Amino acid sequence: MATDMNSAGMAYPLTKMNFLVSIPDLAGSMAAFSEVTGIEASVDVVEFRQGNAHSLAPVKIPGLVKHGNITLKMGYTIGNGFKKWIQECVSETRGAMPRKTVTIELLDIRDGSPNSAYETVKNNIVWILKEAWVTKYSGPDLNASASEVAIETVELAYEELTIPD
Repeated sequence: MATDMNSAGMAYPLTKMNFLVSIPDLAGSMAAFSEVTGIEASVDVVEFRQGNAHSLAPVKIPGLVKHGNITLKMGYTIGNGFKKWIQECVSETRGAMPRKTVTIELLDIRDGSPNSAYETVKNNIVWILKEAWVTKYSGPDLNASASEVAIETVELAYEELTIPD
């Protein structure tokens, strides 16, 4: 893999325009996404003060870890495993919620040409969302006078986030 360097010999930061979203245990889960937003985790702050404390200020201790929802935007495609999973999650007749592990990988292009093979960047920049499920689906806006790509939006909730090293 080629590493771009500036004139001072320092590596350029990675660009965020090439990425891959997949569900490893779901056949046909490769979908082309134009945008992924909302990868986040936060820790609640719990304030506590004992009655016999010398300070009038409370002590702050870490509480529960919370994760925001991920929003995926993709060009409308016809039929694949990812779309079937979306349909299973938002169906009125579903059984147990079909939870999956979703990976989001930052990709690099070897020679910069759009036809070259993609590969995961060195240092394995991969976010892993465990126990993910579709919480919201939005179909494309339809407008006969516009010449734009039909974009679907999918929102995922998840229970655990693995952040790349």
